[in-house]
Amino acid sequence: MKFHRPLVLLAGALAIFAAVSPLDFGIDGLAIGDHLWSRMLFSLLGIATLRDSQDTPQPANAAWNVPFATLLAAVEIVELAHSDGPRGWGFFCAVGAVWLCAWRSVDIIVARTPALGHRARFLRILAPLVFGATLLVLWETLTLSLGVPKVILPAPSAILLRLVTSIPTLAADFVQTVQGIAAGYVIGCGAGVLIAILIDRVPFLQRGLLPLGNLVSALPIVGIAPIMVMWFGFDWQSKAAVVVIMTFFPMLVNTVAGLSAAGHMELDLMKTYGASYRQTLLHLRLPAALPFIFNGLKINSTLALIGAIVAEFFGTPIVGMGFRINTEVGRMNIDMVWATIVVAGVAGSLFYALLAAMEKRATFWHASYRERA
Repeated sequence: MKFHRPLVLLAGALAIFAAVSPLDFGIDGLAIGDHLWSRMLFSLLGIATLRDSQDTPQPANAAWNVPFATLLAAVEIVELAHSDGPRGWGFFCAVGAVWLCAWRSVDIIVARTPALGHRARFLRILAPLVFGATLLVLWETLTLSLGVPKVILPAPSAILLRLVTSIPTLAADFVQTVQGIAAGYVIGCGAGVLIAILIDRVPFLQRGLLPLGNLVSALPIVGIAPIMVMWFGFDWQSKAAVVVIMTFFPMLVNTVAGLSAAGHMELDLMKTYGASYRQTLLHLRLPAALPFIFNGLKINSTLALIGAIVAEFFGTPIVGMGFRINTEVGRMNIDMVWATIVVAGVAGSLFYALLAAMEKRATFWHASYRERA
């Protein structure tokens, strides 16, 4: 509490100042309207925040007053941002107070998250959601209140509107891009694992293939993508080829490192029982390498998406997320560009979360999960 107390006091002071200051100005410099409801909310936020800064004991549920008041104030400043007229100092003080109080709310959520249970899972998800929502609120209020042109940075509400009205177009683009991602991801990651096992079996290849793989991974994608388009055509096959090149080396390196992660005592025990190389590989070394393999899969989940989208800049049918971004930038439809980015970001995050869930189920025995528990 002592570390956060100056910031909490500042947040409370900004909220009180917003409650008593003009929130917007007319042409003559006078406040437009009374904004009674807004002043009540900012007063409530200031009182809750200042009480939270006190060192005196408070009821257990009193700490949640700050997150609740912050939520109401955030909704109010978004509504004020959508109103007409120049913004007064009170409005920007309110924005600063909401930002600081949201920061404090995340701290409160994290501090009151239990170690186990359904409530713990909910609060662990709630903390990043509050942080992300705060960024969106700041983005919305500042772009609208400062009059930022849409061609530079559209507001989240404009991006959401374009996203909702362009679902058929974005769905077709997503399906086209995912075809290349899925094929390239499976081939690239699968080849990385198989070549890693081959390198482990034949040490000579480790001195020959690893430097070659490092060279391939260092090749610029903007130089490889047009070549792949010339070789494999404009459909998803060329995007899959780019994804294979981008995902092969990370998978290879992680798997090679994982195959050497088995302990010496376990390896000696397998030799004592007369286990063959295949038996040792299947029953000891590959299971020990699973955390490394999943690490490569998670890294490649983002690399594959980036590679496929960039490859579509250099040749694709009139569909695809990369094609859509490239085309809409030329048309100055930046809200459509952001809508495509949102689809790509959400898809990549969901795929990463799926891999993380699979990793937890497959490697529950690993020391990292035991330490978290």
